[in-house]
Amino acid sequence: MASSPEIRTLAEARRALQGARVWLVTDGKMGDLAPGLGLTERLGLEAESRVIAPRKLFATFMPWGPIDPREAPGVTGSPLAPPFPDVAIGVGRRAASYIRHLKSASSGRIFTVFLRDPRSGADTADFLWVPQHDRLRGPNVMTTLTTPHRFSPERLAAAVAPWPSDERPVLGLLIGGTSKDFRFSPEDEARLIAQLRQAVSEGWRLVGTPSRRTPESVTRALHVLCVETGGWFWDGQGENPYPALLARSDALLVTMESTNMLGEAVATGRPVLGFRLTGKSRKLDEFWRGLVDEGAARPFQGRPERYSYEPMDATGIIAVELARRFVAHRASRDRVLK
Repeated sequence: MASSPEIRTLAEARRALQGARVWLVTDGKMGDLAPGLGLTERLGLEAESRVIAPRKLFATFMPWGPIDPREAPGVTGSPLAPPFPDVAIGVGRRAASYIRHLKSASSGRIFTVFLRDPRSGADTADFLWVPQHDRLRGPNVMTTLTTPHRFSPERLAAAVAPWPSDERPVLGLLIGGTSKDFRFSPEDEARLIAQLRQAVSEGWRLVGTPSRRTPESVTRALHVLCVETGGWFWDGQGENPYPALLARSDALLVTMESTNMLGEAVATGRPVLGFRLTGKSRKLDEFWRGLVDEGAARPFQGRPERYSYEPMDATGIIAVELARRFVAHRASRDRVLK
């Protein structure tokens, strides 16, 4: 399916999709919800979250197998209950089976989208976005280096720092933790604290936030370090200051297990300094090299750097292409029905 050439800007994309109903189909993980919400928000749409929960037997065979029959559209309480949307966006391996099912159940009317590699081929959806470090390609597949996210320029501009200011430049700490490929070892913790002490000695102020994956010992150590050096570390009370850290830091230190966090950081145009955890990942290494090659990221070795680059934000680019594909899909359907 060819894309429509008439849509060139985000404003035109928003007009093309104005009034469209959108489902975001995931199993509820925040890491899957975020890119879908980022894309729909950039298009000015309010997505309806449809959370799937297939039983273990059916989840085992996903993304290639069928959906759990108890979640079929005609079953009471199904997350796929009609009326069907105009657009269905799936994220996460399990969602791939549900996106294929929606296409069939709607007799092809729904425009289906999948974010990331579904592992079930390019025919999983009408339009797919995958990061460049994945191998899936096809005429309906779009690739970019960074992931769609929720931190638009407008949202960053509106973010207010919850920490009091002083004269020092701010090093924002975006701290992750254990993932499929990486772990925050005791050696990593000791190295991070030592390097951050060096940054403080060179005149930087530390402000930061942990994630749900950050080990408790790391959170405690960073909280103590920030407080004793006149910095600030989120204590878990109130709203997470993550947007303010992105928007109001002079440089950002980001642990390197999360392509999402790194991608959100380089959208700011601020120096992004990567701290590597114990582990390895070919995909992460390819992604990191791409950021370094673009001049957006450098490894952190205890000395924060000041440099500039054009903010890297693919969300609007992906949104425009989605709108083009949607318009082409709708025109094709209209021709068939005439």
